[in-house]
Amino acid sequence: MKPSFTRRLLIVGTGVTVLGGIVRGAASAMGADAAVRPPRPGRPRWALVVDTALCARREGCRACIDACHGAHSVGASRDPRHEVKWLWKEPFAETFPEQIHPLVPEAKQRLPILVTCNHCSSPPCTRVCPTGATFRRADGVVAMDPHRCIGCRYCMAACPYGARSFNWETPAVATTGSYPQRRAGVVEKCTFCTERLAVGRSPACVDACRQQGAGALTFGDLADETSAVCRLVAERQVLRRRPELGTQPNVYYLV
Repeated sequence: MKPSFTRRLLIVGTGVTVLGGIVRGAASAMGADAAVRPPRPGRPRWALVVDTALCARREGCRACIDACHGAHSVGASRDPRHEVKWLWKEPFAETFPEQIHPLVPEAKQRLPILVTCNHCSSPPCTRVCPTGATFRRADGVVAMDPHRCIGCRYCMAACPYGARSFNWETPAVATTGSYPQRRAGVVEKCTFCTERLAVGRSPACVDACRQQGAGALTFGDLADETSAVCRLVAERQVLRRRPELGTQPNVYYLV
């Protein structure tokens, strides 16, 4: 029976003992390629690693974006000024302006980079929210409770990455999955698919990238030294967006 997705799933952190059993059962039922490794004892720290080279090889690919927006019923806005984005691409030069210098080839500056909420370890958005609608969970996910959001948009002003959107319109498409029905008048963003994490599944974007054979997205527990994300961050050259701000993003880019 599919568990219902309530505010409690958003607010509470990952219950290690209970979730470990759920994840193992989900992994056996769905196959290991669709499951997240159960977190080790202690608090997990979920992180996403983006391989920019592998992503760029599939020019024009939107599988991850379409999967994310499809899973959460994020459709095109009737007014282009009111576009809602949870996951999108922008040029390398805009994503990492501090990395641009005369020796960087123009082709690399135009390289499309996948961007989303960075799920910062020190998120400025949570500090300015007057109602606690945006908060950082114990597992590192910066989550949203739409029922608490009053639409003040302070969090949008505080986010230095432009990773939040205000939903001006009542969604034309009803939510069909386990994510709550979206509504107008609140701020939205990537949630690392907490509704999928709760049942041991990877975020929708990661599964879609894997199914396309690209393998450009890796998701896992950065607190686990044996996890794939931990090994990639330790062994490869990585970038994080605007590290000088001290927000400590948990989205890493392999270059």
